Order: sequence, then structure tokens, then C-alpha cells
Amino acid sequence: MEEEKVELKELNRSTEDKLRKAAKQASMFERTIQPCLAELVGTMFFVFIGCVSVIENVGATGHLQPALVHGLAAAVLVACMAEISGSHFNPPFTLAIFLCGGMQLGMVIPYLISQLVGGVLGAVMSKLMTSKENYINATGAAFTILQSNEQLPRAIFAEMAMTCLVTMVVLLGAVNGKSRSPMVPFLVGCTVIVNVLAGGDISGTCLNPARALGPALVAGYWDYHWVYWVGPIGGSLIATALLRLLLGDEKIRVILK
Repeated sequence: MEEEKVELKELNRSTEDKLRKAAKQASMFERTIQPCLAELVGTMFFVFIGCVSVIENVGATGHLQPALVHGLAAAVLVACMAEISGSHFNPPFTLAIFLCGGMQLGMVIPYLISQLVGGVLGAVMSKLMTSKENYINATGAAFTILQSNEQLPRAIFAEMAMTCLVTMVVLLGAVNGKSRSPMVPFLVGCTVIVNVLAGGDISGTCLNPARALGPALVAGYWDYHWVYWVGPIGGSLIATALLRLLLGDEKIRVILK
């Protein structure tokens, strides 16, 4: 009888250990791997749809089609994956969200890698989907609007200002406790649309290094590519400073508490 009790206790302990191990593995997957996969897939489809809209729109409807496609794609993807990864899909967003206390340091690099890989995969998908003629005419939807150094000051300022605006929308709508809103997907999508309509002729309205890197790598076009890193990252840092110093709630703000 005593031996049976001992065997039963050992069996129960073994079962508990297995369940605990399985729960730990599932938790690790949902905490680390799944969010990175969501960032990769979300960025991939955002870049894919955005690039196709540009490639198939050369000389057709101006900036209206790309603006609507980028904005609506952002809204849909943010809404679908917000509860998995936070739906960043943009390295400057990840940087700003981390600096405002919205994510852990250990997830920053994995998110950035996932977004950049997703951008490249999205650009590859757009090349596979579109005709060779259209792809070449649009240079693979890489940003080719900058042709001289005289355009640089305006383009850099445009990328910084427009990225600052959309980053503030993300931070105020998703991170800042005082102004957090369930309408973030709609707000981000609308901001992307108005930015593309306003700044398309000045810088091309990138706002996202992952969106710039993928087409540049696949199409082999690197002229003034650095602008689409410096401008968006600079704009996101300005938005971060505005929240940390002035607009954020007491948890985010570092002064005037």
C-alpha cells in the first residue's frame, strides 16, 4: 500500500513537471518568438502591398493610390496584430516605444531584425508579382525622387517632420496612458495617408527604413538611401523627446511631474 502511494506521488510529480515545462515553453513562444514572427509577417505584407501599389501606379493616379494603399494596409495590419507584437512594423517606432517605456530592451534587437528581414521579403514578393517592365520602370518601388544634393535639406526635414507626426500618433495612442485609444489603427492609417499626399513630391514619404531597405536591396538602387534612415530615426527621436518632456503622462514624463 505504501509503495503504491509513493509511486502515485512520483507519477503526480512527474506529470506536474511536464505540465510546468510545457507551460513555460508555450509562454516563452508567446513572449518572444511569436511577437517577432508577427513583426516579420506584418512588415513583409506592408512593404509588399506598398511596393506593388507604387510599381503598378507609375504615371497613373499620382500619389492617391499609394497613399490609400499604404494607409489602409497599415490600419489593417496594426489592428490584426496589435495584441501579438504591438504592431510596430517600423524600426523608428520600436526605438521610440522602447525609449518611452513601452517594451523591454531584450526585444528591441529581435524586433528590428524581424522588421528589416520582413521588408526585404516584402520587396521580393512585389518583384515576383509585378511585370518586369513595370518593375524596372518603377525601380522596384525604391525611393528615386532625390536626384541632387539641392533636394537633401527639404527631403531630410520632410522625413523627420512626417515621421515625428506619425510616431507621436503611435506613442500617444498606444503607449501614453492618459491618451491611449482603441482607434490607433485608424489614426495611424489616416496619418500615413495624409503624409504621403502631403510629402510625396518632396521625399517620397518613406517614414520607415524597412520600407526603404527592401526595395533598395532587391532593385539594387542605393542613391541617397541614407536619407531614409536619418530622417525617420531623427523624427522618431524628436517625438520621443516631446513625450518624455512635455506631452507624456506622469509615468512617461521625466520632468514637471
